[in-house]
Order: sequence, then structure tokens, then C-alpha cells
Amino acid sequence: MKQRIYDSRAQALVDFAPREAGKVGMYVCGPTVQSAPHIGHLRSALVYDQMRRWFAVTGLDVTLIRNVTDIDDKILDNARIGQAAGGTEEWWALAYRVEREFTAAYEALGVLAPTYEPRATANIAEMIALIERLIERGHAYQVGDGTANVYFDTVSWAAYGELTRQQRDQMEDAADSESVGKRDPRDFALWKAYRDTEPASAAWASPWGPGRPGWHIECSAMATRYLGTEFDIHGGGLDLRFPHHENELAQSRAAGHEFAEHWVHNGLVNTGGQKMSKSLGNSLFAADLLASARPIVLRYFLGSAHYRSVLEFSDSSLTEAAAAFERIEGFLDRAGALLGGEVAQRELPEAFTAAMLDDFAIPQALAAVHEAVRAGNTAIDAGDVDVVLARAGEVVAMLGVLGLDPRAEQWAAGSGTSGDAAAGDALGSLIETLIAQRTEARANKDFATSDAIRDRLLDAGIALEDTPNQTRWSLT
Repeated sequence: MKQRIYDSRAQALVDFAPREAGKVGMYVCGPTVQSAPHIGHLRSALVYDQMRRWFAVTGLDVTLIRNVTDIDDKILDNARIGQAAGGTEEWWALAYRVEREFTAAYEALGVLAPTYEPRATANIAEMIALIERLIERGHAYQVGDGTANVYFDTVSWAAYGELTRQQRDQMEDAADSESVGKRDPRDFALWKAYRDTEPASAAWASPWGPGRPGWHIECSAMATRYLGTEFDIHGGGLDLRFPHHENELAQSRAAGHEFAEHWVHNGLVNTGGQKMSKSLGNSLFAADLLASARPIVLRYFLGSAHYRSVLEFSDSSLTEAAAAFERIEGFLDRAGALLGGEVAQRELPEAFTAAMLDDFAIPQALAAVHEAVRAGNTAIDAGDVDVVLARAGEVVAMLGVLGLDPRAEQWAAGSGTSGDAAAGDALGSLIETLIAQRTEARANKDFATSDAIRDRLLDAGIALEDTPNQTRWSLT
């Protein structure tokens, strides 16, 4: 069987063959580090971790680039709000602090570190060069003199809308910049002129005066710098298809780059039947989730649905996931006891391999895991050692592909409780970050925020104890 993958631009399942034999180049849109990571961020990172692991198992050398957007309107806004409330945190410090929260959450889930993780602020020169190329080719224009905005001219690119298959009159106006001076309301910002209301540290020199890049140009420049002008897969959340990925594709192609061969998008997360969003107040933060379930169980749950489907989260989701994963662990414990030692990995079952080749059909892959567990338990009851050995070896092999082998180093500190070394370090980092935010809120006499952080941690099973010199935390 060939590897099949759903290409969002083609809107169809297609055969996947790397552009360069034996190698795969993947670019995944990482976080805009404006605030704490939530379940949607975790799910997206895990989806591409699963794909990457599978490509590696099939013998491919994977280069995965996952960027960090560390300069953005929202980052500046959040830093400004904090300072208006009496805080002292600069925008760049906020971005770095939040980036560390994301890293800790990814590590707790066993998400492999990307091959490289570029920051937007470290690639300004590449963005400026790309914008200059677009201006030279007649696809961008500046508005103003001395300190100017630069916009992508959507009318100049006839294929604009090809990713989402929209006609121009169907598209929303670009809301990422002021409309003054735009030739068309759908034109989007490539470079934003410096404004007196923004910190001087958030501006870089450019041919158009001081300013900073627009959001969309960041990913085009970073993907091209680290993967070349042509690469295999561009991934991200479904909510990024428009305008972000549509604009990425347009500006990259307009610059003369083939850019991504395939576009892949993971589904979003619903809570209580509603799409998760900050405006609805139903966000599920990484720190809370990691405190309420074993990290390996959280990984099992987040990776259990097909990556293109909506992931439904309810109060019982993690309890059900824990029960399902404990059945797997229980079988491995029984098999190990019967066999008198470690279980050796066997070849992957055909059903599992077929599922992964079929657009990474994880539900069917997990069905193969549970079928092997069922058959293995039956063999244990019958005393059939050969079958137990075979089924246990298959289970270990499949769990290894999915990053769920409880014997792996990531989870090796024990059975995976919240006190495990690796998970405990990551959880502790997330909690200490929240405690620091609460301490700052108390210093600013923002007792509503302070109480909200304390209550959120308590709901997740984490109690705080304030002493004259510090705040201690413990699991209830």
C-alpha cells in the first residue's frame, strides 16, 4: 500500500511521495505565544508528532520545522494590558515566558522536539527580503513615505483563494491592519509601520522605515529559509486555513516559490458541544489538563480521534481514556508476569499498518491495539505462551509508533502518575508560572485575578499554601 494523505488544497485523498527520496520536509504553524497553552494547541502538536513518528518508522528522514510567533498584535496588546494594570513585564519577556509554558506542555505529552524551532524575531531579515521580492514582482505596494505600511496586492495574484476555493467577493476583508491607503480591503499587511503607541523595542529597520512584519509573511519566510522554496507538507489547525494559510500560499507563490506540495489541517476541539474559544470562556488549559490526568493518558485521549475530525471533550473524556489505557497496561503487566521478563517488540500487524497508511487513521490503529490486547488476554487465560508472546510484542510495537509505550524513557519513572520525574518537572514548571502570575496580580492588588488562578488550580487538584516568603503547591 502507498501512503495516503488528505490534501486540503486538492480537497481529496492523494498518494504521498516525498519530493526527495527518503526524506520528508514538514512545516507546522506553531503557537503565537500570547497566553497559556490550551487543549487545542496540545492536540495540534500531537497530530504532527504522530505523523512524524510514522514517517520515521517507515524509514524516512524527517525534518520538522515548528515556528514560534513571538511578535504579534496580541502579544503587544497583552503586555500593554498587564502594564496598564501595574505590571512591569515587557512584550518580549511575556513571549518568552509563554513559550516556555508551551515547551513544558509539549514535553509532558511526549511530543518530540522539532528539528528546529525558529522564532519570528530571529528571521526579520528573511521577511524583509521576501517583501522586497514581492514588490519587485509587482505583487506588493507601500503606503506612505519614511514610515510606511506594505500590503500584498491580492488583485495582482489571480490564484488568490485557491487553497480555500473562495471567490474574491466571498472573502472577508483583511482585519490585520488599518484600511487607510489599501487598494483593496482584502489586501493584507506584509510590513506594519511603527506607531508611537508601540514600544520602540518592537520595531526593526527596513527599506520602508521602522516597523515589524505582518503575521502571514513570518511563516512564508521561515518555511523557505529552513526547508527551501519547495517542501512536502505544510500543517496547522483548521482555523488557520483562512486567512493565514491562504495568504501564505499566495505570497509565496507570487514570489516565485512552489512552496508546500501538500496542505494538511487538523480538526478543532469542542467542549460541551461548543467550539472552544476564549470569548466563550470554555478554554481548557494545558496546566489544568496535565494536573487532572496522567500525561500518557492525556496523550492517548488527544490522539485517539482522527486528526481531521472534531475532538469532543466532556467531563468523562479523561476517565474513559484512563480506563481504556489501563486495559492496555494491564495486559502488558499480565504478559510480563507470565513471560518472566521484558516483552520483545514484534512486527506491526497489517491492520495497524494499513490504518496508518490510510491518512493516519488513528482510531483504526487503536482498534488494532485493543484487538491484540483482547486476543492476548484470552491467550493468557488459556496458558498459550506463544500467542501471548506474539500479541504482547505487537502491542509494544504499536504503542511505540504512537508514543504510548509505558516502558519508554518518557514515562519510565513509574506507571505515569503525576509524580513521575519527566511529567512532574513539566507540570511543576506550568504551576510555578501560574503562581508567578498570581503573585504579580496580588502585588498589583488585582485580587480577582489572584483568586481566579488559585481557584483554577484548586479545581484541577492543586492546593496553594501562602507563607511569608513564598507560595507552596501540592496535589490534593
